[in-house]
Amino acid sequence: MRGTQIPMPPGSDRALLDPFGRAITYLRVSVTDRCDFRCVYCMSEDMAFLPKRDLLTLEELDRICSTFVGQGVRKLRITGGEPLVRRDIMSLFRSLSRHLASGALDELTVTTNGSQLARHAQELAACGVKRINVSIDTLDVDKFRRITRWGDLSKVMAGLDAAQAAGLKVKINTVALKGVNEDEIETLIEWAHGRGMDLTLIEVMPLGEIEEQRIDQFLPLSAARARLAARYTLDDLAERTGGPARYVRIRETGGKLGFITPMTHNFCESCNRVRLTCTGQLFMCLGQEDAADLRAPVRASEDDAALERAIVDAIARKPKGHDFIIDRRHSRPAVGRHMSMTGG
Repeated sequence: MRGTQIPMPPGSDRALLDPFGRAITYLRVSVTDRCDFRCVYCMSEDMAFLPKRDLLTLEELDRICSTFVGQGVRKLRITGGEPLVRRDIMSLFRSLSRHLASGALDELTVTTNGSQLARHAQELAACGVKRINVSIDTLDVDKFRRITRWGDLSKVMAGLDAAQAAGLKVKINTVALKGVNEDEIETLIEWAHGRGMDLTLIEVMPLGEIEEQRIDQFLPLSAARARLAARYTLDDLAERTGGPARYVRIRETGGKLGFITPMTHNFCESCNRVRLTCTGQLFMCLGQEDAADLRAPVRASEDDAALERAIVDAIARKPKGHDFIIDRRHSRPAVGRHMSMTGG
């Protein structure tokens, strides 16, 4: 890994600007397409994963992330697949933590399924990670196995214990699935808030071919919120965490609840994010197929000038919004790649 500090270039406080004047200050980085779960809304059970040669090395990931930091990105989120299953992944966290120490980066964080947290929570905290997102869609052991196909809820719970013991602030991400976990939403909220964890509900997104039918999975969060409002007092909050969620405070529990609604109410007007895949493809929008190849300039030269130009050119193509729609006639995904390719 590179150990040098990144000097902030002139004008870096303005960050990268897209054609609509939005500052791009948040990079989500998928470090692997592999996962030790096979969640029914994310992957098919019989997934074909990428060959190792197609993946960016950890050193290349560090170089691209550092170039983005040098161009004004203030937040990095490491994702997957499941990021903590990648071999030697903690070396990337250790290397990127130098940007936290220098003040060039505000936040380094991770989204995980929690299966590997018991092993890595302490070191994540030592690298300057302050908060993490953990994906949990049910507290029912058997249902958890059915949703994840391969997952063990007890390992995830042990990971949560380790994360909180290490001082990490945990937010739970829950995909709302019609007929699967919609009757557990209140239980999940009270469990999470009882442990001092916020919770965000997410609408299922039409990404990638899976065995399930999207229309069968889709639960509009407008309906979920209306049901919650009949039981709880929901106070809208103005705060944002850099992502797409809109938050409320639940008076009865004291905790925060987020809603991510790409289908029923998109969040594109304030989008400050781009996504890097583990193969070096930069997606300017989760719901569009247009991507820029950053692997080629990284491997073509040790000089970062071509990489910097490729990033600027890519941001200039960032669209105003996504094209998510659930195709009711043909059951086709709006976007062909799986969620595990771009890390959500």
